[in-house]
Amino acid sequence: MDVLAADWLGICRRVVAAQRRVFAATATSAERTAYEGVGEGGDRTLVIDRECEDAVFAELEALAAQGASFVAVSEERGEVSFGGGGPVRVVIDPIDGSLNARRTIPSHSLSLAVASGPTMADVEFGFVHDFGADEEFAARRGAGATLGGRPIAVSRPGGGRIEVVGVEAAEPERAAPILAALGGGVYRVRVVGSIAITAAYVAAGRFDAMLSTRPCRSVDAAAAQLLVREAGGEVAFGELPLAEAGLGLDARYPIAGGADAAALRLVSAAARA
Repeated sequence: MDVLAADWLGICRRVVAAQRRVFAATATSAERTAYEGVGEGGDRTLVIDRECEDAVFAELEALAAQGASFVAVSEERGEVSFGGGGPVRVVIDPIDGSLNARRTIPSHSLSLAVASGPTMADVEFGFVHDFGADEEFAARRGAGATLGGRPIAVSRPGGGRIEVVGVEAAEPERAAPILAALGGGVYRVRVVGSIAITAAYVAAGRFDAMLSTRPCRSVDAAAAQLLVREAGGEVAFGELPLAEAGLGLDARYPIAGGADAAALRLVSAAARA
């Protein structure tokens, strides 16, 4: 079976439906604040993290039962081979924005990417579902990006001005110098709480650029970076070329994205502040 030709959009939509049931069953912050150890990505694992990941792996197991071979790279379980493994990677963050999900803040997402090889340059399919807005972003390499099935493209206000930048911030002390460096070049900043959603907003023309104040993991960015590139924008992982930005769970690198090269340069410079 050609795993790259599988119905990945249908798979992702079934996962979203299953995850909706998880969130509906845990409607309060108290219900969602239950931990069960530490995931392979190094963060404490919420019960809802595991349940949402289980929904993904149920679909992957069904795909493998049809003869597909691939390696799953997931935040909680790490790297898991199906059908003998092989070069194809399925890169998953079951909940990107776990703090938001735990606190019942609406902006959190499923992020899933399918790659023909081990790097960001090899990603062939990307999917991000924003549970807060109930929006589906998808992209296929060479075929463009969509929001709800309709084509999307990056956008910049006239006159070269950068109007809105998404900043994925963690500790305030990390964010402060970066925000100061953006001063004078950016009109407003927004903090969503999910790298995948923030990058998807660049692809949809809602943000002119985005950056993370600390290194991100492959599972956070693999799907959304394809969205940005297929929508006509540009992405950088620090000084690493895309072909050297690995998809392994141990990979860590800064991410920045922009509607064009000028926007990318501005936020990349601020990220180094």
